[in-house]
Amino acid sequence: MTIVAYLPDRGVIELSGPDRVMFLQGLVTNDVSKAQPGTCVWAALLTPQGRYRAEFFVFATGSSLLLDAPREAIADIITRLSRFKLRSKVVLTDRSADYAVHAAWNGPPPQSAGITAPDPRLAEAGHRILAPAPREDTAEPSAYRAHRLALGLPDHSDLEPDKTLPMEAGFGELHGIDWQKGCYMGQELTARTRYRGLVKRRLIPITASFDLPASGSITSGERNVGDLCIAQGKQGLAMLRLDALDQPLQIGDLTVTPRIPHWLSLPAPSEKVQA
Repeated sequence: MTIVAYLPDRGVIELSGPDRVMFLQGLVTNDVSKAQPGTCVWAALLTPQGRYRAEFFVFATGSSLLLDAPREAIADIITRLSRFKLRSKVVLTDRSADYAVHAAWNGPPPQSAGITAPDPRLAEAGHRILAPAPREDTAEPSAYRAHRLALGLPDHSDLEPDKTLPMEAGFGELHGIDWQKGCYMGQELTARTRYRGLVKRRLIPITASFDLPASGSITSGERNVGDLCIAQGKQGLAMLRLDALDQPLQIGDLTVTPRIPHWLSLPAPSEKVQA
């Protein structure tokens, strides 16, 4: 049976105007032209230094692009994108009052749900839905959080703006980067990180036999090897050093265990980058 959850922490930005695709194409990690009715793309906005600022799903309608984006970052996204408008014929508008973002999984999205598209990151992730209002037949947001944590899918709340590299957060494996498209902001460092194997840490699911705290340092012996980014119950996501994955890990005095999802590509032990 399909499960649908309203995601109140997500909002919507509309890009309208004849230059909307070309404008966004030069700024984000994915190929915006691949967003078509029934298909969305997942992309990141980076700093010029290639660090993460925000992530969003790009939907296309006949007259606009709609970005399913973290609500807390919408003002910042609009401000940053607006700096590059110059003479581009594009208008950016916060449409969060007009659309309610949902996720659906374990089956097809409900008929007449609104604007829908498969989640481009993983087939198991389900669908994204932009509806005129929150649906009444929805699960709690915590149900979707448990779903994405089980799959190891990142979210804006798990990442550190101006610090996290997109390759650390799975954008490479989860179809958030188009390696064939032209230039975009932060592309040079992103490409170098991929081709030179410079990633030292990754966002990785962890499990425990106890309810995890909301955050905390993860250690191996006396060494700090990562940080818990988000947790719900006995599962969470942590940014962990790759050279510590085969070592005992603790939060305080309690043991946690990395759980490598099937989609995550890790280097062979001899290829791991050392500090």
